[in-house]
Amino acid sequence: MTPDADRLPRREVGIIVVTGSESTGKTTLAADLARHYGTTWVPEFARAYLGEKMATTGQPLDAGDIEPIARGHIASADTAIARARRLVVLDTDLVSTMVYSRHYYGTCPAWIERATRDRLGDLYLLCDIDVPWLPDPARDRPHHREEMHRLFVGGLDALGARYVTLRGSWDDRRTTAISAIDAL
Repeated sequence: MTPDADRLPRREVGIIVVTGSESTGKTTLAADLARHYGTTWVPEFARAYLGEKMATTGQPLDAGDIEPIARGHIASADTAIARARRLVVLDTDLVSTMVYSRHYYGTCPAWIERATRDRLGDLYLLCDIDVPWLPDPARDRPHHREEMHRLFVGGLDALGARYVTLRGSWDDRRTTAISAIDAL
């Protein structure tokens, strides 16, 4: 990958990223916001990647999966951004890849860390953990929600990302998200 391939292609497109730890409603909110704004949303690449890996090998993710996941996030986002007119909604991005890589494996490849900084979205909607945790084959951290949430806050702060924390009921989260996006 060339250095320029790691940079987010900029157009007159607002990039909204729904982020946070597992089981906080990111996917539902991302799809809902895309419908509200009549635009495209990009599903979480890591979830699809894990599903494919489990189906073909029966193995969980490992450190060797971080780079393919990052490349998948980049390709998915770039495709959506190229097609969008004014706004695109991403269900996670490289921030999640970086946070989870550091958490599970103690490190993150340097090129992913650079790309994460270079490709920051315009606004991050950080979903809080004040909603029930729902079991799912891709989820494994029900007792570590506070720790994971702190890692996301720390990651966004360290990157200097603009973010709004979404709390409360699903309606409250949606209303806060729409207000934050409209303020852009």
